[in-house]
Amino acid sequence: MLERRLLGNVPWGMVALIIAIALVGLSAVYSTTYAASGLSSLFKKQLVWICLGLIVMFAALVPDYHTVGRYAYVLYALSIFFLILVAIVGRTGMGAQRWLPIGPFAFQPSELAKLSLVLALARYFAEDPKGGGYELRDLLVPGAMVLVPLVLVMKQPDLGTALMLLFTSSLIVVLAGIRFKTVMTVVMIGAVVASAVLFVSPVRSKIWKSLKPYQQKRITAFIDPSSDPLGSGYHATQAKIAVGSGQTTGKGFRKGTQGQMAFLPERHTDFIFAVIAEERGFIGASLLIILYLVLLLTGVDAAKSAKDKLGSLMAGGIVSMLSLYVFINVGMATGILPVVGVPLPLVSYGGTSIVTTFLALGLLLNIQSRRFMLFY
Repeated sequence: MLERRLLGNVPWGMVALIIAIALVGLSAVYSTTYAASGLSSLFKKQLVWICLGLIVMFAALVPDYHTVGRYAYVLYALSIFFLILVAIVGRTGMGAQRWLPIGPFAFQPSELAKLSLVLALARYFAEDPKGGGYELRDLLVPGAMVLVPLVLVMKQPDLGTALMLLFTSSLIVVLAGIRFKTVMTVVMIGAVVASAVLFVSPVRSKIWKSLKPYQQKRITAFIDPSSDPLGSGYHATQAKIAVGSGQTTGKGFRKGTQGQMAFLPERHTDFIFAVIAEERGFIGASLLIILYLVLLLTGVDAAKSAKDKLGSLMAGGIVSMLSLYVFINVGMATGILPVVGVPLPLVSYGGTSIVTTFLALGLLLNIQSRRFMLFY
């Protein structure tokens, strides 16, 4: 009886949106990795990851989200363990040590860390409510919870994921409720720090030297891509060429020059949106963004209609995380944001990212499905 009620409450329209976006991504991966010999191994792997992700998503519907919340700290501790492990025995690629080898596959613990942090913070704020809002001293514990994975991810180094952890956790704090004077205090501290970084030469110099060479180049390329169009500014320049050349209706499936002729680096991962814009044009890229917008608005509704604060914060945190993913990735492809290596949810190639995103969406469906159920 409970299973029938649960299935009846599942927002199948949301499920259809998730599958539609995943199919758009699968089509783009097929286009960017197609080989004369037939289907590429990357496409086949992506297909496996999506199928596995769908299984994980529906499996996440079964336990009540309160049960998931009870194990949030365990999941958080497990993700910290994996982050420490990757620092010791992790596989290095593209200048970063981010992956744990598991047979023929590789697991990226930082993807799990993002979701586990959302769940852990949601549980903490749900169990420690403050009627008048949280003060700065109330944020010491959640601040430490954010700082540990943040430092471990920065050491990999992975600036994109570190920013995701910071921004997502900040949005969860806002959703949990924060006093106005606390906001003003944080803003003033931020203004002082920003002023020191921008206008105090010794501080600016020290921070600049602390960055990895490739991070320095990314910042320089963002400020002025034309300063080194064949070096640090190459990714951003080629992405904007791809997006612009698609014009209104696009060049057609597998007919783009930047993607098909490999001028665009990371075309099946970080810059897959640029490939979609080149092949499908403004109309196709806009339709994909509309699909994301409808999906995220449905997630916002799940957060608003959740039966309790735990469900509301879990849903709000997941929506915040996915929104940042989309905004930053599209911003990278169009040149309005620096290149930080953030995948496009459900679309970019990547096993850990795909499965973790499906898991997060499964929890979102879980919360939405139980909004009318009186008993758990």
